[in-house]
Amino acid sequence: MDFTHDEEQVALRDAVRGLLGRKYADFEERRRTARGELGFDETVWKQLAEMGVLGLPFDEEHGGMGAGPVEVGLVASEVGRVLAPEPFLAAVVLGGGAVAAAGTDEQKAELLGALAAGERRLALAHTDGATPVTAAEADGGWMLTGAKEPVLGGDAETLVVSAALPGGGTGLFVVDGEACERATGPAFDGSRVSRVVLSGTAATPLGEPGADASAALARVLDLGRLAACHEALGGMEVALQATTAYLKSRKQFGVPLNTFQALNFRAADMYVSLELTRSIVAWATMMVAESDAGLAHEAVLRAALQVSRAGRHVGQEAIQLHGGIAMTAEYLVGNITSHLTALDHLLGDGQQHLAELAGAVDGYPGLDPLAPTMRSASTQ
Repeated sequence: MDFTHDEEQVALRDAVRGLLGRKYADFEERRRTARGELGFDETVWKQLAEMGVLGLPFDEEHGGMGAGPVEVGLVASEVGRVLAPEPFLAAVVLGGGAVAAAGTDEQKAELLGALAAGERRLALAHTDGATPVTAAEADGGWMLTGAKEPVLGGDAETLVVSAALPGGGTGLFVVDGEACERATGPAFDGSRVSRVVLSGTAATPLGEPGADASAALARVLDLGRLAACHEALGGMEVALQATTAYLKSRKQFGVPLNTFQALNFRAADMYVSLELTRSIVAWATMMVAESDAGLAHEAVLRAALQVSRAGRHVGQEAIQLHGGIAMTAEYLVGNITSHLTALDHLLGDGQQHLAELAGAVDGYPGLDPLAPTMRSASTQ
């Protein structure tokens, strides 16, 4: 595996960093933008479209760039560095990813083309906010009944909704956002989430009508988890940079805080957590790009578990080492920690990933330490 980025990937990263950095270098500007009517800057969204970012992972015949998870991860990391409120993860990775995975050629051309051009936003409504789960019914046309909550970027023009099929399995459906009852507001980290209620709402099957889209949906959710890992990495990197800079500049008892060895050790532990996480996320990204679905899924779970643990560690230490200033709403470090927590819970938290990984342990072959082959190997 080659873990280095080529010239085109570096150029993509620098271009996105330049655009988002100019807009959100002042964190107060980010807060003002997130509180606006759309929750993001429409001009920045159009500029991302012009750069090809909104069509990055889609096939060229559908208006995309044909890039892979490495390039998507680079963009997600830059989004996380400045906590950019633009719905890249919600619209491109999840919503657009579902269309790319399960849609017909006509649906891909229509929906992904509009998304890539910045003319339409998509969102994936998957998490059921109530019992029973959202169900699909075919009665002269497909209709959905149920509730989805939380839906990241759920105020999008078009929703891709998962629902239980009458004959079993899970289907994906395209739903006009205006046809749903939606309540949208800020989550605790400032990102926009919605509760979407469907009451016999007309829907169009994504792909073949009545086909089980469980495998495609699982792949999209893994891509979403992986992009969230990269976004968290960007946030953790900035949190560490801000913390080390603060330790160098802030004085106590007439000397900088980094004079105290115990604080340096804690900052060093943050660095170790960040670099370990960077390595496993890079490995998981390569696995998703090159491996089969089973191996890729396990790799994503391992990366997401490490991000969950490291995000909590880095975020909490950043707040502790900054002292009271980190608890204010105007300061970046506390907001990064809030966002790391939100990303951790977006598509299953660390405990869920750990439980799934632990449940698969029985599937590995056992080794008998007293077997002849083992004894002979130990004596060589």
